[in-house]
Amino acid sequence: MMHTFWAAVGFLTTLPVPRRDLPPDALHRAARWFPTIGLLLGVMLAGSAWALAWLFPPTVTAVLVVGLWAVLTGALHLDGVADCGDGLLPPLARTRRLEIMRDPRLGAFGVTTLVLILLLKTAALAALAALPLMKSALAPALLLAPAWARWLILLAARLPPARAEGMGASLGLALSNRQLALAALLPVALTAVMGVWHWPVILAMGAALLAGLGVLHLAQQRLGGVTGDVFGAVVEVSEAVFLCVACLRVASGTY
Repeated sequence: MMHTFWAAVGFLTTLPVPRRDLPPDALHRAARWFPTIGLLLGVMLAGSAWALAWLFPPTVTAVLVVGLWAVLTGALHLDGVADCGDGLLPPLARTRRLEIMRDPRLGAFGVTTLVLILLLKTAALAALAALPLMKSALAPALLLAPAWARWLILLAARLPPARAEGMGASLGLALSNRQLALAALLPVALTAVMGVWHWPVILAMGAALLAGLGVLHLAQQRLGGVTGDVFGAVVEVSEAVFLCVACLRVASGTY
């Protein structure tokens, strides 16, 4: 069990993990840990945001937290959302879309998508950090957004891959409905508990799930399936939407 846990940590984060000889299906078996790893990331981000909020103004705090977020994940998902911007948004043939998404160079759509995601995350975190800590949904949002985003990877992996090779095909989880439901227990329980404290996080959860499903629908329509880049886009888009919705009522100063 710990082998699969470390496999999940090594895949989803840049945190140091014990060097082990893992079987070929280790990542497949590690899928159960994805929401837990998301929560682990959330704990580190929320703790860092809490400490930084005592030292810096909200905008600086937000920029530093988003930077730490990218470092902890190795910018893995940011790379995916940028590639999807180039591959999914412009009017192209399916084969051309897949070729563009494999190209390491970024185009205008990819750069624009990446910048918008980073700006949305930073602006939402700055809005949340501007409120007193006890009145803000900053900590709940940072804890829940990464956990739900990584559960969405499991949902995405159930869809057919867009090509025979690559992450979309190798992950190949083929999770049953029961396994998918069990993996959701942790984020569901946390959302229920934190929703009592700050009800907007429940609305944010729903919006994030819908945003992730929207990305998957677009990928199926334009690629015929999913790829590793689509997994990254699902994570980044759902996290950004979660943070934005979590701060919907910041303008009025109430929850």
